[in-house]
Amino acid sequence: MTRAQQTLSILLLVSSLYLVLYLGLVPLNETVQNEIIPVVRSYARGSARCLQLSSCPLTLARFAHQLPFYGLICFACYLGGRLGLAILTFNDCPEAHQELQKEIEQARADLRSKNVDVD
Repeated sequence: MTRAQQTLSILLLVSSLYLVLYLGLVPLNETVQNEIIPVVRSYARGSARCLQLSSCPLTLARFAHQLPFYGLICFACYLGGRLGLAILTFNDCPEAHQELQKEIEQARADLRSKNVDVD
């Protein structure tokens, strides 16, 4: 399994788990379901204490609808840092450079023997 497939499968697993919890397919206690996982149905039913977001106490439920966005931002930052680290630690390959230069010269010589202008 390549690194991209591994990252994609982990992302799919996490997003599936979040969707299952968000839709309430797995029964959880009321505190977790209403304050940690953003459940739109609880706002639609008109619960007395959170009828409007401005009247909600300062809890995770007030900001829970933004969690997927923040998760996406964190994932993008992680990938950017990983890419930067990979570029920073990229190994030079002088042997491969020399081999590539030899292949280029062979290709030029072959094209010149066929009267093709190479320059």
